[in-house]
Amino acid sequence: MTGSRNADVEFESSGFESQSENVASSRLASAAAASLAVVSLSLCLVVALTALSIKVIAATAIVG
Repeated sequence: MTGSRNADVEFESSGFESQSENVASSRLASAAAASLAVVSLSLCLVVALTALSIKVIAATAIVG
């Protein structure tokens, strides 16, 4: 009886460890996704500002 009881406790213990690893993995994935979203938004903003400044420079060169 003692052997099976220890096996149950060991199984429950490994279940909790697995669950905490899944939570940490989920948090890491969420952090990576948020980081990629911020980077892509920043890149989009830089490209938009660059295109706008090129249009402004081209317009002033024609007028001048």
